[in-house]
Amino acid sequence: MSASRMDAGAPSLRIVRLANFVAPASGGLRTALRELGKGYRAAGHESVLVVPGERVSDVQTEQGRVITLPGPLLPGTGGYRVLADKRRVARLLEELAPDRLEVSDRTTLRWTGRWARRARVPAVMVSHETADGVLRTWGVPEGAARRAADALNVRTAHTYARVVCTTEFAEREFVRIGARNVVRAPLGVDLVERHPALADPGLRARYAREDETLLVTCTRLSVEKRPGTALDALEALVRRGRRAVLVVAGDGPLRARLEHRARERGLPVVFLGHVSDRGLLGALQASADVCLAPGPAETFGLAALEAMACGTPVVASASSALPEVIGSAGAVAADHGGAFADAVEMLLERPPGDRRSAARARAECFGWRAAVEAFLAAHDVPVSVPEGVR
Repeated sequence: MSASRMDAGAPSLRIVRLANFVAPASGGLRTALRELGKGYRAAGHESVLVVPGERVSDVQTEQGRVITLPGPLLPGTGGYRVLADKRRVARLLEELAPDRLEVSDRTTLRWTGRWARRARVPAVMVSHETADGVLRTWGVPEGAARRAADALNVRTAHTYARVVCTTEFAEREFVRIGARNVVRAPLGVDLVERHPALADPGLRARYAREDETLLVTCTRLSVEKRPGTALDALEALVRRGRRAVLVVAGDGPLRARLEHRARERGLPVVFLGHVSDRGLLGALQASADVCLAPGPAETFGLAALEAMACGTPVVASASSALPEVIGSAGAVAADHGGAFADAVEMLLERPPGDRRSAARARAECFGWRAAVEAFLAAHDVPVSVPEGVR
């Protein structure tokens, strides 16, 4: 047992985590699940993650045990699957006999809160997105989106012992309905794996000349992420006479449409698809001049925080939680290309050394050690996580 545990005699707990919408090309959620699992293990607990996939598997990993159950593909999502067989999931939960349950999907998995109540297992729901924000990105009018979100959130708050929100932005929709079981636990960034020294002049030269601005966006190419805003920003910059190139790291159902738009308008855009090599992705983030984070429903924005850890400032949607995360080290913009272009030019007016050091300094406020401790506290497991968790 770790000597860092606050209560030396405290027993190790089995924390079972359920998550949907985790595809092989997933970004932020997959990263968060991995780092939290690693942190739980470092704190002396057993971590079990259950996710949907193509076939059954049960493996031990750096984040603990990962169990995959077959789940159907969701049409039009670019590879997302869900744990649709409630009976099978319930049987597995009974076999695992968790001491704590952590659920990262408040729609299709909300029933697990009732299972936890019957089994007398303390359960938390992690709110990785705002319900009304996602509904608005799908075209639902604001009033209707708010009413639907409120109804969903009331049921969620009543079903789980705790609701975990990663930012004050994400917490607001639960405060609005008067929920009193909401706690805040920020996510983090690996400050060792992501750092400014990853900048690679050769990699940068592969995509942009010295006199060109290299823009990068690392996002899933789906409706709720609004990746088209990044292309609109590039087009606005080019119209203004600025030499700029956009590299898109990510895949999703909108990719073909975005590629067609770039070709049709003659925009200098490179689509890399999903970048599984984290070293390459870090080098790309560190070599860029500005990272674009156009998603209006983001409740934290791990990809943007990773870019800042690499010393690259971020332009983020003013409608998202990212203004709260990036602070004065980046810039925020309204959800259209012209506003994003304005913000890019404002950042580029700062001396490169100043903007890069400010981005890194802000990222250093978000380490995974503090995040793991906050999540464990939400489970009523106060511990001191070992220094090795970054």
